[in-house]
Amino acid sequence: MQIAILTLDGFNELDSFIAAGILNRMKPQGWAAHITCPTPEVTSMAGVTIQRQKPLDFLAEADAVLIGSGIKTRDYAADPAFLSRLTLDPSRQLIGAQCSGTLLLAKLGLIDDLPACTDLTTKPWVIEAGVNVVDAPFVAHGNVATAGGCLASQYLAAWMIARLATVQDAEDAIHYVAPVGEKAEYVARAMSAVTPFLTDANTLAA
Repeated sequence: MQIAILTLDGFNELDSFIAAGILNRMKPQGWAAHITCPTPEVTSMAGVTIQRQKPLDFLAEADAVLIGSGIKTRDYAADPAFLSRLTLDPSRQLIGAQCSGTLLLAKLGLIDDLPACTDLTTKPWVIEAGVNVVDAPFVAHGNVATAGGCLASQYLAAWMIARLATVQDAEDAIHYVAPVGEKAEYVARAMSAVTPFLTDANTLAA
């Protein structure tokens, strides 16, 4: 499985890096999560500059796409030229978005009026885009999922692993990154958030 983690200038480090770290626990199974950017370098909201691993056109070929948030996402969402470069296909890809990343999905017409999650700052903008925002950390509809809050990135990663591999793989990945002495609690919390949305699990992996 090849996964694109869309990371834009002004990105939130927790969104992109936590998801990448958890998803890349699946490397022994042939998975790879790549930081994917529209420019060769992007700088985070805290001033950390990184080099991309994949260009933007990798979105079209990836098996799954995660969209993180950032302080400039609203500007990107208002740019039709940029939006036209985001080639996403929920009929064959798993697509997840976090916080202001949900605004991009809304602008692309991938949410419509379905319930979705975002952060409290972005909430008014997502509602303005016609989305029904719910007070929850994670929700999924078919192959599209949204999460709200920086640390909800673990839920997106767990959902993606459970859908494209197995629930046990997802539990193992969360168990690995969870704090010592609290691993069982972390696994239980993560899986309780995503399990209600796994009724069609593994449809893409089949």
